[in-house]
Amino acid sequence: MSYETILYDESDQIATITLNRPDRLNAITHTLQEELFAAMRRAEDSADVRVIILTGAGRGFCAGADMDLLGDVSSEADNSEMTDEDWVKTHCGGHPRNDAREDFQKTNSYFPAIAKPILGAINGASVGLGFILPLYCDIRFASDKARFGTAFAQRGLIAEHGVSWMLPRLVGISNALDLLYTARLINADEALRMGLVSRVIPQDSLMDEVGAYAKHLVENVSPRSLRFMKREVYNGLFQTLAEATDDANLDMVSSFKSEDFKEGVAHFIEKRAPKFTGK
Repeated sequence: MSYETILYDESDQIATITLNRPDRLNAITHTLQEELFAAMRRAEDSADVRVIILTGAGRGFCAGADMDLLGDVSSEADNSEMTDEDWVKTHCGGHPRNDAREDFQKTNSYFPAIAKPILGAINGASVGLGFILPLYCDIRFASDKARFGTAFAQRGLIAEHGVSWMLPRLVGISNALDLLYTARLINADEALRMGLVSRVIPQDSLMDEVGAYAKHLVENVSPRSLRFMKREVYNGLFQTLAEATDDANLDMVSSFKSEDFKEGVAHFIEKRAPKFTGK
């Protein structure tokens, strides 16, 4: 399968998806959005992939929506005879699937429904819509050259695509409103202090270190456990403690019956490397 705006690579059970419009700092177009979704589903469906890395080509991660795209959207909205609600249904329909909450089927909120870990390797500027993509990654690693900014208030826009829900959960309400209100750029160190990213890594080492983290997940932990944990954590954001506990207890019963549980015990007792199958 070929793509116009991304690069896709599978190696050593790791899928690396690279936004690939470096001449435009990987700014998002309709084509890039759809190709990114297709690549994520491809990685999810591949029996040869256990972990997904998302990064950008060149010196930026993603500079947000392409200005041509913003111009087209503005013109369409101005001239549309549809109601606002119908316009949203037409242009923000999302990505329906039967095995995930509706919350994780929207245009940019589908990452939590991908049943494999998604690691964000933020190699440069991550701004506007390009700021939102990393929010939905499971873990974010930043290059020391990375910069982050919401940009929306400077464009006359709002906290779009669920950023008003996800960002406060990562950095707290005050920090989230600071980033949204001011639209200022922050560097990787400030992003780390806020909790927006988990680690700051020298630019030249970013992909090696993120790759090493992904390799650890591939070689040392159960892909079945990761799949269930990801679902439990994201669903838990909408549940009471009792509901989350009850769901986890049911998952625990099924895990006791799994091949990965038997292997988890066996490799520990036998003092050898694990050979998990994900079953």
